Amino acid sequence: MAITDIKAFAHLTAADIESLGHELDTIRRDVESSLGEKDARYIRRSIAAQRILEAAGRATLFASKKRWAWLTGTALLSVAKIIENMELGHNISHGQWDWMNDPEIHSTTWEWDMTGTSAQWKAAHNYSHHMYTNILDMDDDLGFGILRMTRDEEWKPINLAQPVANLFLAALFEWGIALHDLAATKEQMGIPPVGLFPPRNIFNEPNKAFWRKAGKQIAKDFVIYPALTGPAWKSTLKANATANLIRNLWAYAVIFCGHFPDGAEKFTVDQFENETHGEWYLRQMLGSANFDAGPVMGFMSGNLSYQIEHHLFPDLPSNRYPELSVKVRELCDKYDLPYTTGPLSKQYLLAFRTIHKLALPDQWLKRTSDNAPETSSERKFAGISLPSLPQWNGSEWLAEHSASEWLAEHQPTWGLDPETGERRGLRSAMQEAKVALKAKARHEQEVLREAKATLQEKARQERELLKAKAQREGRISRILRRNR
Repeated sequence: MAITDIKAFAHLTAADIESLGHELDTIRRDVESSLGEKDARYIRRSIAAQRILEAAGRATLFASKKRWAWLTGTALLSVAKIIENMELGHNISHGQWDWMNDPEIHSTTWEWDMTGTSAQWKAAHNYSHHMYTNILDMDDDLGFGILRMTRDEEWKPINLAQPVANLFLAALFEWGIALHDLAATKEQMGIPPVGLFPPRNIFNEPNKAFWRKAGKQIAKDFVIYPALTGPAWKSTLKANATANLIRNLWAYAVIFCGHFPDGAEKFTVDQFENETHGEWYLRQMLGSANFDAGPVMGFMSGNLSYQIEHHLFPDLPSNRYPELSVKVRELCDKYDLPYTTGPLSKQYLLAFRTIHKLALPDQWLKRTSDNAPETSSERKFAGISLPSLPQWNGSEWLAEHSASEWLAEHQPTWGLDPETGERRGLRSAMQEAKVALKAKARHEQEVLREAKATLQEKARQERELLKAKAQREGRISRILRRNR
């Protein structure tokens, strides 16, 4: 299963986690107290830049019959849509700029350039996903209801279509998110599913809000703006469709790189039920992943290249994430925790591998849900004999005790290294487990080689015995023939 006890998995004591929580609270307060004109200027300039890019793209598309104009207009419009989606719509709707008390740049008033409504997205995302990040059966964003992203989910034959479903989700990401948020909103409101035969619940308020917004988006991009360009309406229509596709693919890649590469762990309801404030912070750190980005890529991703920092502080302004990442890294070093990051291409390929791998039945897969690269649990350390894991003798011990009971008994040994005085947490545990597993694999290979050599020697001896027997029988036959 996924993580049931975050203390045991992270190899941190309750006191360590409480201390980590206090330090993260201090970081939050420091940023909140320093917010000011520089930050306000950042978001206002971002909005102005996005609107200039969109206006320039729309204007250029009046000449879109010409190839250069079509390419230029499409590129400008694509960048404008990406900025509006990632840096503006997503982050403003998180309330990151509510402290300005600007009615235009406020989470209650901003409506983004996407098919779904901001209100439904906030209900499904801001609360459900960020409160219950990567908790099985509680976080609806864990695969968005159509992808199996952990072995803790039961495999079904429909999962064989997962690679194809992933392509459709990427290309139509705004529609996938919109429909996902619509379903989550209706579930939260207790609205029964729509029925067609006989018709029921079709014209409920969430449905009407969704189709009003979707209708406006369709009319804007595929009717009004193309019509305004007159004779160039066909090329403008293609440009708008292309810009939406590019925005969808980019948003999809950014989201998947932040949530589904190796190291973005999953959790059970058992972990959540008695979760402390410090453990909530720790779950956000272990359940998210970053990707390496400079200022430009960071801006184009809405600074969601810092997904760990975003999950720790979703309502702090995104322009502060780069400086926050320095402090979060320092805390990871201090508490010996992994800080999951890597190139965007690598992070996406890891998620892509998981999508295709988990489309297959579990019996075709080598590892278990306790020790798979895309999903781990505290039980992955069971059965690994390490100096830092005294008396931790695997599943038999776990059958009678909990992982946290073992941790409580060995806090002095695990919490601090007796030689260096430094904390020994999850990062060291994973490194040592990797070494131990490699040693175990080498030992098993040696045992197999020895067994193979023994069998080969036995087979050689049997061949020699058979050969000697045949030779004796041959001599006897020759003697008998001579004596006849």
